[in-house]
Amino acid sequence: MTIDIFWRIPTHGEPSSHRSKTPHRGDWFPGNDRLRERGLVGSDEGEFNYIDYLAEIAHAAEISGFQGGLIPSFPMTDEPWIISAALARETETFRFMIPFQPGFLNPVTAARMTATLQRATGGRALYNVITGGGGPAQLWWGDSTGHDDRYGRTTEFLDILQGLWKGEPFSYQGKFYQVDNARLAEALSKEDYPEIYFSGSSDAALASASKHANYYLSWLEPFDQLRQKFDRVKEKTHLLGRKIKCAVRVDIVARPTEEEAWDEVRLGFEALSKEAIQNFGRGDGGDSAGAARQWGNRPETINSYKDLIFEPNVWSGFNLLRGGQTNGIVGSYEQVAERLDQLVQLGADAFILASTPHLEEAYRVGEEVLPLVRGSTSAPALRAVG
Repeated sequence: MTIDIFWRIPTHGEPSSHRSKTPHRGDWFPGNDRLRERGLVGSDEGEFNYIDYLAEIAHAAEISGFQGGLIPSFPMTDEPWIISAALARETETFRFMIPFQPGFLNPVTAARMTATLQRATGGRALYNVITGGGGPAQLWWGDSTGHDDRYGRTTEFLDILQGLWKGEPFSYQGKFYQVDNARLAEALSKEDYPEIYFSGSSDAALASASKHANYYLSWLEPFDQLRQKFDRVKEKTHLLGRKIKCAVRVDIVARPTEEEAWDEVRLGFEALSKEAIQNFGRGDGGDSAGAARQWGNRPETINSYKDLIFEPNVWSGFNLLRGGQTNGIVGSYEQVAERLDQLVQLGADAFILASTPHLEEAYRVGEEVLPLVRGSTSAPALRAVG
């Protein structure tokens, strides 16, 4: 079997280690003007700017064995479609995993945008379809649609996208979208249909994923719990006469020894304020089932970073250090590879990995961890790139 492994592009800036939450790489942070005066960032013609930094990360991932990278989409990031187009001219094989919520784009427009990017990059675009976590975060985007309706809307969106790609006039009458004799231009319809990574943990999400996804994507969870989730989506997909693969999005801290890896986590934890630790795990009022599953591992009392270890080499405090998902893998190069192999054995066919800082860690993980990941006992796991 082959295992696809992607990296992550930090379009929101990042610190130089897990020990600090203050980003000073990229320009998404207060105080950027002060750093520009010191010549550490720039935007004038000829200066090294944050797009150049992202390009360096993409280069590092490309030459270190990763197939491509996830381009995050949050209120505090640039638009991933635009970043993907910018980085396409800087890379050769790097694939762009674009996360987006289907409700924010007309499906015909999205199809034209995607096919055009495929044509311009030689088929290097793919989707991470997300449907939103509800609550204040969802309202930031101007979307007040309820949980199950959001997934119904996503299903209709992908119905239309798939129909348009056939190159024939396509009509559709749904609850959320109506299309009459729409079609892609002939040159665009000949491009590869993008692979779809689909995120969501609720029953409504699994129903939509089973119909359209190539990969069902989950955050890292307790391993037995993750196996059950994978089995559920595969059962639903099988009933539709389809097959689906599974993927895991996970941060890692990998070092030559386990002690060095945990020291990195410990130093980051000890730099946190008491208030940050006390507020850890308090939601924003959203309705994301996946987020609720993540926070479910939080202990009642947190006095040490060790309180957040819930499985060997698995730590549930990553959200404290850099935002995002809570669970990640910490250990020696060999231990991290072993845990990834265990995830493969329970059903993972692909990974989106990340570590801070993304530039240096792309080289570290690519050179020290990926060669140790086998995926199966009979054959090398990694799909070659280039």
